[in-house]
Amino acid sequence: MTATSRIRVALIFGGRSNEHAISCISAASVLRAIDRDRYDVVPLGITTAGRWVLAPDDADRMAIADGALPHVDPAGTSVVLAGDPTITRLVAMTATEASDHLAAVDVVLPLLHGPYGEDGTMQGLLELAGVPYVGSGVLASAVSMDKEFMKAVLEARGFPVGPYVVIRPRDWEADREAALASLAPLGFPVFVKPARGGSSIGISKVMSYDGLAPAIEEARLSDPKVIVEAMVAGREIECGVLEGLNGAPAAASAPAEIRVGGDHGWYDFAAKYLDDVTEFDLPAHLTDEQTAAVRAMACAAFDAMACEGLARVDFFLTEQGNLVINEVNTMPGFTPASMFPRMWAAAGVDYPALVDRLLATALQRRSGLR
Repeated sequence: MTATSRIRVALIFGGRSNEHAISCISAASVLRAIDRDRYDVVPLGITTAGRWVLAPDDADRMAIADGALPHVDPAGTSVVLAGDPTITRLVAMTATEASDHLAAVDVVLPLLHGPYGEDGTMQGLLELAGVPYVGSGVLASAVSMDKEFMKAVLEARGFPVGPYVVIRPRDWEADREAALASLAPLGFPVFVKPARGGSSIGISKVMSYDGLAPAIEEARLSDPKVIVEAMVAGREIECGVLEGLNGAPAAASAPAEIRVGGDHGWYDFAAKYLDDVTEFDLPAHLTDEQTAAVRAMACAAFDAMACEGLARVDFFLTEQGNLVINEVNTMPGFTPASMFPRMWAAAGVDYPALVDRLLATALQRRSGLR
């Protein structure tokens, strides 16, 4: 704890993935909402090249302005977090740059989305450093980020997932025709996705065979491994999960439903963040039995994946009334439009209280094996 008795929080955002801008927007929301009487915040930006810098404590600099997405300015003081549990300090790269920010860190809030942040890599560094952090550990983060292994674990635990085929780099590079032929059992339409991506970046909805190869090439710009999923016809339902305090079971929010309008045929990047065409039902218009089933399955999936802190579990509710898990997100978006904070706000946990809850669960958890 710092001399002021405030908890020092390192807020890490940006990062090397193509979700860099979304991470910045999420961080801006936290900077606006966090209780400054309780927390001393140190904003740490990671540039797209991977450089760590002390960032201004200014939420307005990390907002979408006139359609332009924000980014981490590389001009700040370079810092590193040493992977050494005996040194829980931020270390300046230039000795002439003395700063009172470079003090002991009590807890880290890694608001990073996508590879090099949400996929277990940052979590591994924080485990090495012995610093408490918000969110899932290395294994759950890595498995949830990789859609192939996320589905494999969920299937092994008895959860319903939709049909899918994985195209690895060697498959595509060695024999494209064979790779394309392997997709035939899925039928059409299909969704072609980077296997380890988010925010709908690099995803294409494909209606016919002719569109498959271009969609795979598009996805490979984000990730050399591609997953192709059969479309599951149904309503899109999401549910937020929070780790219980002091050993209590995980808790689920009321489910929400996403309905995409305008010219968007599905919930793509523009529909999520840029165009005002998406409607949300909070809570979703479900029967009491359906609501209970969504919440129970969300918490069960959270536990099955060994998640910690928080997660957002995304479902399809088919016309037959069956639930199919689409994804488990261990660091869901925290932008003003993001569903996770909105679902918890509808459950009576506003944004500042949500941030406080996440930091509290991180501080109560021991680092290392658990």
